[in-house]
Amino acid sequence: MSAAALAQFGTKHVAKGIGRLATEVIESGSGSYVTMVGGRRMLDFTCGIGVANLGHCHPAVTKAAQSQIGKLVHGQINIAFQKPYLELIESLLPLMPHPSLDTFFFWNSGAEAVEAAVKLARHATRKQNIIVMQGSYHGRTFGTMAMTRSKTIYGDGYAPLMPGVFSVPFPYCAQCSVAAASGGTHSFDNCCMDPVLQLELLLKRESSPADTAAIFIEPVLGEGGYVPPPPQYLAKVREICDKNGILLVADEVQSGFGRTGKMFAIEHWGVRPDILIMAKGIANGLPLSGIVSRKELMDMQKPGSMGGTYAGNAVSCAAGVAVAKAFQEERILENVAARGHELRGMLEGCQADPKTGSIIYDVRGLGLMLALECKPGGGYASKIQAKCMERDMLVLTTSIYDTIRFIPPLNITKEDMAKGCQIIKEAIAEVAAGANPPETGTKGQALE
Repeated sequence: MSAAALAQFGTKHVAKGIGRLATEVIESGSGSYVTMVGGRRMLDFTCGIGVANLGHCHPAVTKAAQSQIGKLVHGQINIAFQKPYLELIESLLPLMPHPSLDTFFFWNSGAEAVEAAVKLARHATRKQNIIVMQGSYHGRTFGTMAMTRSKTIYGDGYAPLMPGVFSVPFPYCAQCSVAAASGGTHSFDNCCMDPVLQLELLLKRESSPADTAAIFIEPVLGEGGYVPPPPQYLAKVREICDKNGILLVADEVQSGFGRTGKMFAIEHWGVRPDILIMAKGIANGLPLSGIVSRKELMDMQKPGSMGGTYAGNAVSCAAGVAVAKAFQEERILENVAARGHELRGMLEGCQADPKTGSIIYDVRGLGLMLALECKPGGGYASKIQAKCMERDMLVLTTSIYDTIRFIPPLNITKEDMAKGCQIIKEAIAEVAAGANPPETGTKGQALE
């Protein structure tokens, strides 16, 4: 079928509940590019939403998967150990943000890994309640829908969801309505809303520590807008967990595996999680996820209480071993630092330029997990996204605020980064040139 016919076929037969950026059909991918049926080649600053962190079809990862598929495709972990599963654990142990994280369970998707963490937290503590952050995204299964607080669309119409989930504000200083209303400068040091206090009040008002199993937190909000917390926040949450016998769970599904310039984002703040959730970049596109915790917690679970038909698939695990090796041999984190500096510099330059800064509200992020939030009311992020697509580049919007996120491959070349920066800069300039003068409304106004 032609490209148009394939797109028409997909529109007719693929579930409408799947949202997508475009109706084009991807035929192949290589490095920082994808090629559509029909030959259109596009620079990919989405990486499958942070999955192909080492670019599409990374040669070493591809070779490892091809080799494994000729040896053993499916070694069911409830039957016996299989070698790639154990080799992946051996490869990941030195990369963990704390030596206490030494016992692993692998599953298939990020949402499944989150649910595995919920199971572990509830079982280990013998407590039921879960606290999550407003703006967080943890998945679309019934358990994780209840935990996701980034957009209502993910749980709209699917109730009743899993009970026992409570939420508190994440320190999103750029969108603090109190600071915006006062018109003053704002920082976490003088925060009048005090998200730490809000957490402490929740434990007094709504979910007693005696009933609270865990606090789940993305060290950098993902779907919520690529928001890093202030320096003190995670350490204070750790203190609250220690004081009250609550487990701290770091959801690094999107922020893990080098995306922020560290192997795991929580390393930026030196905070120890009790459970770490991983997925997406772990196998560079093959379905694999996992949790890691300390052995004393994991050993509380009875044999047979965890598992899954495809959990820790042998081919996916072999790819994961190759990914871990590539990070070491190809100096990926050094490239993240260099290319992230270039991308952020371009975005901040657009913000400082009077011609384009008129539509830009905030530039933020870490490493190559960066976002540009536009001023409210103009729908600018989607317009920038569309202009990038016209220039053969894929980017994604995110958040209930008018935000565009940039997720290029972590091994993107200097030349491809320069090309991407030029496309983004031109797109921002074109949208800004056609924009009406921005209204001077409340900074913290959310978009519909």
